[in-house]
Amino acid sequence: QVQLVESGGGLVEAGGSLRLSCVASGSFFQINAMDWYRQAPGMQRELVASDSAGDTYYADAVKGRFTISSDHAKNTKYLQMNSLKPDDTGVYYCHSNIRIKYLHDEWFWGKGTLVTVSS
Repeated sequence: QVQLVESGGGLVEAGGSLRLSCVASGSFFQINAMDWYRQAPGMQRELVASDSAGDTYYADAVKGRFTISSDHAKNTKYLQMNSLKPDDTGVYYCHSNIRIKYLHDEWFWGKGTLVTVSS
């Protein structure tokens, strides 16, 4: 079974930086696309950033501050978060489309990592 595990969350002061990691493990051929979502208490889960074959997207709220990247050799994707604001607080989830075998792609969710930005 393919699993996604996030790490790198924690408590940081406003203006600080964090780098979130998402490691894919199990048996698969490749990661086709990578997304990062976040969910604040009492709010809907929202898309923060995505990368599909080098075509990247960033939500307006994080554009210019967050950067998505990957280390293919380590099956890991990253979300570099700079100039953090209290409004960035929430649980961050990785979401990836993975090629399990020939012409067989599936979407997987991580369980999330909590980011808290103090004012």
